[in-house]
Amino acid sequence: MRSKRTRVETVTEPADPGVAPSGPRRSHHGVLAVIAAGGAIGTGGRYGAALLWPTAAGSFPWTTFCVNAAGCLLIGALLVALTEVWTAPAWVRPFLATGVLGGFTTFSTYCLDIERLVSGGRTGLALGYLAATVLAALAAVVTGAWTTRRLLVPTARRAR
Repeated sequence: MRSKRTRVETVTEPADPGVAPSGPRRSHHGVLAVIAAGGAIGTGGRYGAALLWPTAAGSFPWTTFCVNAAGCLLIGALLVALTEVWTAPAWVRPFLATGVLGGFTTFSTYCLDIERLVSGGRTGLALGYLAATVLAALAAVVTGAWTTRRLLVPTARRAR
């Protein structure tokens, strides 16, 4: 038995050079620039903290732990403030949350600290640090959001 092949052709409409298919295109260069500028500030702050409070080899990395917890607390507070309390320009959230606080908190140093502890024979301490950082970061972001909702949201509603 002989099978029939069906030829399927797709037809596309000619594109109008003046109109983008999904609406007007926007450049993301400005957003990337404010994130980069914020990231430079945040990483500078984290580097300064590491210089002020260096961690001795083989010991619990308190500086990275505290920087990450503080950054998460501020992220929780900031995002509630920007989404539920104030109306801010579009660049503020990427600059502060993604840039400054994203640069200030540090997953890479956290991982490097764990690797150094394991390589130094401090596996138990590394596992404790791994778990404690995740728990502290989650608790900090929830605390920051909760506190901001309790303090700023009612005040903002009364002011309206």
